[in-house]
Amino acid sequence: MLKKQKPAARTAQETSDNQPKISGKQIWPVKLTREIITRFAPSPTGFLHIGGARTALFNWVFAKKHKGKMLLRIEDTDRARFTREANEAILDGLKWLGIDWHEEPISQFANRERHARIAMELLAAGKAYKCFCSSEELEKMRQDAREKGLPPRYDGRCRNRSRQDRDDAVHVIRIKTPENRQITINDAVQGQVVFKTQNLDDFIILRSDGTPTYMLAVVVDDHDMKVSHIIRGDDHLTNTARQIVIYEALGWTIPAMAHLPLIHGPDGAKLSKRHGALGVDAYRRMGYLPEALINYLARLGWSHGDDEFFTTGQLIEWFSLEALNKGAARFDLAKLENLNSQHIRRSRPEGLFESMLSLAGELGQTDDKAGLENNRQAIMEILPELQPRAKTLLELISLAQFIYAPLPIKIEEKAARHINEQTRQMIADIALRLENIKDWTPQDISMAVRKFGDDNSIKLGKIAQPLRVALTGRTVSAGIFEIMAVLGRDESLKRLRDQAANQAATD
Repeated sequence: MLKKQKPAARTAQETSDNQPKISGKQIWPVKLTREIITRFAPSPTGFLHIGGARTALFNWVFAKKHKGKMLLRIEDTDRARFTREANEAILDGLKWLGIDWHEEPISQFANRERHARIAMELLAAGKAYKCFCSSEELEKMRQDAREKGLPPRYDGRCRNRSRQDRDDAVHVIRIKTPENRQITINDAVQGQVVFKTQNLDDFIILRSDGTPTYMLAVVVDDHDMKVSHIIRGDDHLTNTARQIVIYEALGWTIPAMAHLPLIHGPDGAKLSKRHGALGVDAYRRMGYLPEALINYLARLGWSHGDDEFFTTGQLIEWFSLEALNKGAARFDLAKLENLNSQHIRRSRPEGLFESMLSLAGELGQTDDKAGLENNRQAIMEILPELQPRAKTLLELISLAQFIYAPLPIKIEEKAARHINEQTRQMIADIALRLENIKDWTPQDISMAVRKFGDDNSIKLGKIAQPLRVALTGRTVSAGIFEIMAVLGRDESLKRLRDQAANQAATD
């Protein structure tokens, strides 16, 4: 449930001696002397994409590191594009990653009356003004600027225009941007960034229908939420300069800023779907572990020495804004896959099994879900053997399918070459040897198979693959002796005999 944000009380200090100045003085605090409050502010118009997930992660980790809070604000003012489904997808994506937040999510739309009141306060204080320019006037203004080779921006013609008899006419409210000044942002990532105010123009803070613009709403909400640090993409740098104009006009403390470099594709171009710019939910369905995705997202723009693999706990312990990189990060699906395989390898089987079960259910793989549920003990026993062989949970599920595969075992095309008349006879002979084993353990099975090889001058490598294919239908699996131990005597012999007698197999 989204809640409306209560406005923070203004203090005398905020409106006087601690007023931020557009003078180039340090904005980034040398010491963290106030409660750390960060925020993640997504727009619920689509899925939680990779860039948004990384922004949320860095806000969350920074707050965790300093025992602060991360708040969640849903920037839902674009009602035409807002959907509850997208909103839920964002929340679900964050929860799956393990990124939590303090308090209920805040609705920016619910605070629109508060935003409008602040605009009227700025108007009454002479820090903003009414603009009556028609759309035709604005278009001509832009066209004139383009003809002169200038950026198409508002020329301030209503700033000092007489308002006689026009107060009831259709108008917007524009902020009075200081003239001929510089705004300096001392950013934790980008360093010192300077903007000239004449390039920012007198931008709109309240539309003609009385609704606030993004610039005003963000400043008011961040102030009311007592946000201490704003961590977001560097595509917001110009927005930050404009928002500082509003902070100064209101006499409010400016939060510390950290603008993250954007994520590019492997080719250096802007990240797109062809590079893997999918929603977090897509990576979940592809079989990636949340801790692996967090590990990889953290490495997209942040580093801790040469460490590539780390846990979420280690990330929180090691994280610092100073270690964020200024250059754009490059998304590489192969590196994500490699990290995922490492996390699978080091995961506890119990947790992996539950993740496999959940994924099979989410994907509607009813046979796999039932097979996993009905063979929990056997799969848990073989998982340590399968983990080093899987890069994703989907591969892990596939590797475990031999446990509950029905007869006849379906043989993959590339595995079929290991089954022919000669190997079928060998499989039948081995099955006879295995019948006499007293203890059905990997060690005793191994001894019997190796003894068969010695007696018939056949190397183990020539025996192992036909047995593996007969038992699992594929060429990649856990060790064949461990497989037979998990399947049990009866099921193992049944599969071997079935394959030996399978005349449908081709040479």
